[in-house]
Amino acid sequence: MNQAHQQQNHRERTRVEVAELRAQFREDAGAIGIDEDFIALLVDTFYARVRDDALLGPIFAERIVDWPHHLGRMRAFWGSVLLHTGAFSGNPMVKHIGIPGIGREEFLHWLDLWGQTLDELAGHPDASALILDKARLIAESLHNGILVHRDGIRDPLAMKGL
Repeated sequence: MNQAHQQQNHRERTRVEVAELRAQFREDAGAIGIDEDFIALLVDTFYARVRDDALLGPIFAERIVDWPHHLGRMRAFWGSVLLHTGAFSGNPMVKHIGIPGIGREEFLHWLDLWGQTLDELAGHPDASALILDKARLIAESLHNGILVHRDGIRDPLAMKGL
């Protein structure tokens, strides 16, 4: 068997293994109530609250002109994060770095509002914990990226985390 054929077989086995892992992950998530319908409800409810929020509302109002489009992107993003759908493509870091003045306070408030929404909507405590953990990791990553790339801080880990 030549090297090109071996590489093709390896790629095919990897593709199948990844598809199986994604299917298992979606099944496990579904067992605790995380599915596309739940993600849509969570995203839509959360961003309705964001739009009315005194701190976050103005930040989003300055940037989002097409809310249905944004909500669709956020559903795809969270579907990719929580269900490994692969439906999202984009660079959230670049978008967040471009927001002047956004920092720790805004991320902490975002997480608090996200957690409140989860508490009200998630039926299974494992779902709330999983989703909130993912949100914290994302918020920390975005916050650290902003500190480094926008604010020029060399060691963001030395700063207080979220």
